[in-house]
Amino acid sequence: MVNVRETKQAFENALLNKDPHRLTQVFELPIGGPGPLSSTTTTRGGLQPRKHNPQSFTVDGKDCGGLLTSLLDAYAAAEVGNIEATFEAQIKVHPKFNQLFSSSEGNWMVPAMIAVCKNTHKLGLEADRQAMSESKTKQNHHTKLQKAVPILQESYSKTFNDRTEYQPGALFDTSGSKQAGVLAIVNELFGMYFRLNILRLCKNLIRPVETKKLSEKGSMAEMVTYKYYIGRLSMFEDDHARAETNLEYALEHCHKDATNNKKRILKYLVPVKLYRGKLPTAHLLNKYGLEEFKPLVEGMRKGDLRTFQDGLVQYQDRFIRQGTYLLLEKCKTVVYRNLFKRVWKIIGSHQIKLEHITKAFKWLGMPIDLDEMECILANLIFKRYIKGYLSHAMRTLVLSKRDPFPTSAVISK
Repeated sequence: MVNVRETKQAFENALLNKDPHRLTQVFELPIGGPGPLSSTTTTRGGLQPRKHNPQSFTVDGKDCGGLLTSLLDAYAAAEVGNIEATFEAQIKVHPKFNQLFSSSEGNWMVPAMIAVCKNTHKLGLEADRQAMSESKTKQNHHTKLQKAVPILQESYSKTFNDRTEYQPGALFDTSGSKQAGVLAIVNELFGMYFRLNILRLCKNLIRPVETKKLSEKGSMAEMVTYKYYIGRLSMFEDDHARAETNLEYALEHCHKDATNNKKRILKYLVPVKLYRGKLPTAHLLNKYGLEEFKPLVEGMRKGDLRTFQDGLVQYQDRFIRQGTYLLLEKCKTVVYRNLFKRVWKIIGSHQIKLEHITKAFKWLGMPIDLDEMECILANLIFKRYIKGYLSHAMRTLVLSKRDPFPTSAVISK
C-alpha cells in the first residue's frame, strides 16, 4: 500500500532541496517490466485502486496538493495492476507537473519532466494495447495515446520556450536552461506520432529543434533516437540519401550492447540500402536475425526475380507492419537491372534481342511479353540504371559501349 506520509516527505524534501535525482524518483512508476504493470498482471476491471483524500501540501508558496493527490492515485492503481486507472491518474499528474515545472527556476526539474513524459507515453500505449486485447474486433483506435499527445506537446513548449541559453553537459540546477529536456521530449512525441500515423506533425518539431541545433546538443542516447526517427521519416518521404545518413549515424553510435535497438534500426536501414543497390553481408543478417531480407538480397545479387518475389510475398505482412513494403517493392527495379546485366554478360554483345531477355524471364518461371519488356527497359533507361536505347522496330536493346550498367546511378537514388 502507498505510504502517503513517506511519499509526501520525499516529494517535499526533493522540492526544498531542489534535488533532480530525488524528484525523478518520486515520479517514477513501475511500467512495462517486472512489477504491478507487467503484461502478466495487468487488469482492466477487478481490483479497484484506493482513491486518496485531497492532500494539503504547499512548498515555497506553491500549492502542490493536487499534484500529490493524483500521484498517490497513480501509485495506488499501479500497485493493484489496474492499467486504465493508472493512466487516468497519470494524465492528471502530468498537466499539474507541467504547471509546477513552468514556475520553477532553472532546469533542475528536467529529469523529472522526462520521467513524467515517458510514463504518460508508456501508459497510453499499454492502456490501448489492453483495450485492443479485450475488444471483440481487435482494433486499436489509440484513444488513450491520442489523449496523451496534447499533454506532452505542452511539456515540449515549456522546455523549448525557455530563453536561458542551453549549455550541453551542464549540471541540472537553478540557473540552467530547460531546453536540456527538449530532445528527450521530442523523441517521445516522435514515437507517439509514428504510432498514430500523424507524421505531418513531426515537421512542427524538426524545424525549431534543428534551427537552434538542439538535435546536436543532447545525450548520445537522445541523439541516436532522434536520428533514428529522422531516418524513418526521410524514408517515407523518399529522401533515401538523408534516410541512409541518419540511420547509419544511429547504428554507428548505438551502444555496443544494445542489440535489440540495432536490430530495430537495421529493419529500416537495410531496405534503404537495398533500394540504393548496397547489399548487406550474410554475416550482418545472421548476427541480428534479419532472416526476412535473405531472399531479397540473394535475388538482387543474382538478378533472380523469382527468389526476390517469393521472399517479398513470404514476409509481406511483416514488411507492411514495418512500413517498408513499398520501398522493398521498388527494389524490384534493381533486380531487373541486375538480371539484364547478367544476360548482357552471357551474350557478350552490346545489341541484345529482346527475345533473349524474355527467355531469361521464362526460365525463371515468370514469362513476360515483349511490350511489357520494352516498358521495363524504357523505365530503367529513364532512371539511368541502363545506358543505351531501345530499337522498337528491331526489338533490340542497344547498350552503351562505356559503362552500360552504371552503379553510381543506382546508389545516388
